[in-house]
Amino acid sequence: MEGSTTQDEIRQEEKDGSGSSEGGQTDLKERELRLVLLGSAGAGKSSAVNALLGGLASESDCTGPETPAPDCQKRRGTLAERQVAVVDTPDCLCVERPAEDVRRQFSLCAALSAPGPHAFLLCVPVHRPSNLELQILETVEKVFGPEAVSKHAMVLFTRMERLPEDVSLDEYLNAERPDLLELVQKCRDRHHPLQLGSGAEELVEKVEKMVEESGARFYTCPLLREAERRVKEKQEEISRSRGGKGGDDREGIRAEAERSVDHLEVEGIAELCVSTTDASFLRRLWDSAVGWLLWLPNMVRGSALLGSIVGLFVGGPLGGAMGATVGSVATEVGRRKQKTK
Repeated sequence: MEGSTTQDEIRQEEKDGSGSSEGGQTDLKERELRLVLLGSAGAGKSSAVNALLGGLASESDCTGPETPAPDCQKRRGTLAERQVAVVDTPDCLCVERPAEDVRRQFSLCAALSAPGPHAFLLCVPVHRPSNLELQILETVEKVFGPEAVSKHAMVLFTRMERLPEDVSLDEYLNAERPDLLELVQKCRDRHHPLQLGSGAEELVEKVEKMVEESGARFYTCPLLREAERRVKEKQEEISRSRGGKGGDDREGIRAEAERSVDHLEVEGIAELCVSTTDASFLRRLWDSAVGWLLWLPNMVRGSALLGSIVGLFVGGPLGGAMGATVGSVATEVGRRKQKTK
């Protein structure tokens, strides 16, 4: 498992490795802010990218499923007079893919955010169950180290239009959503509601405060340090291949070098990939079923059918047990709704 470094090691590395691109300056507001976006399918990451980079979110970003990018992507922009680089990761960092694909995605994420991100932003739809998001945080801890979450992660709530009317986010979390509250507490109570057309500058301020409280200029760990070393080596190689005439295109050379680093040694890959396809599928299926139960009325009539469909779709003894459970939950939810009418 990739462990995090101590704060003293981070400070010493930053002191030794302050590159010319930063001019040796220590003022956070004068440097690029690197953000890594995490989240499952339909979590609103596209809306977050648009908000952070000044784009306009489309209707599909707000209400419909998103088309996931096959690989980690990096986009740059300006927000609140800050240069911002956003690394958008595939769904769950692709842990349901084969081991080599998983390794490649984590390598790309590390290279695109090297020498280290200032924040990991976990996009969480406010109306959905959070089992998958908790798994994402655990994965980040395994790969990048526990301090990636405890000191540099924040929950970014999306789909805020689905929040019940006349209820504040904090009231909603404390009274109705202990699962989402658990995510927030794992990130040391750091969270932010993503509102279309507003709130992005406040998010930047919260990130800056988080970085200041961490005691380091950005987060780093063995994987990120190795990624930065590989990127610099590739930059030099590209520059030499161009006869040393790459000085006028440093940004382009850097981008090319980052995209080439896709084979880092990411520890814990085998553990992350064991049975993740089945587990991820079953979790999504269960979350979807529970979501329907919470939002749709009159489920008593369809409870048996729902259980049968789940059992048939999953198959085998596990499918039968899961179908029976879903059907029982549906029936009980329906009965309670009938009593409250």
